[in-house]
Amino acid sequence: MFIRPVPFDHPDAVKLNDEVQAEYHVRYGDGGDATHLDPADFRPPHGVYLIAYDEDGTPVATGGWRSQDKNDEGNEDGDAELKRMFVVASMRGRGLARRILAALEDDAREACRTRMVLETGTKQPEAIALYTSSGYEPCTKFGYYRFHEESLCYAKGL
Repeated sequence: MFIRPVPFDHPDAVKLNDEVQAEYHVRYGDGGDATHLDPADFRPPHGVYLIAYDEDGTPVATGGWRSQDKNDEGNEDGDAELKRMFVVASMRGRGLARRILAALEDDAREACRTRMVLETGTKQPEAIALYTSSGYEPCTKFGYYRFHEESLCYAKGL
């Protein structure tokens, strides 16, 4: 297993993004996450997008962070917003999400971000368990879904 940075619009990133969007649709019935994401959001030093590949070179997990500062959607100066954490079904339970999360936290810390924030939902218990067991705590809601009942927001100081 190896993890490498790729552009958000790389074909492997697009493939995995389509898969995570389909899973969001199954769980929430809303067509997927409507948050606007621009490939430029994930270009260092203002963010990064990572993909984990198996020994055959197949993309199996992904995640990224993008810089956010104080804005009208509830972010604070120094935020690094976690986006598109996902592991394909056949590779779950092997610690891949935890490895990507740690790599993203390290990268955001090196970019002088002070807090990692994320938004997940009530129908994603696996995500909630990962984040809370990794030191994330509930925080004031932010972002596109901040007024949605099923939205949950977490933060961790870097």
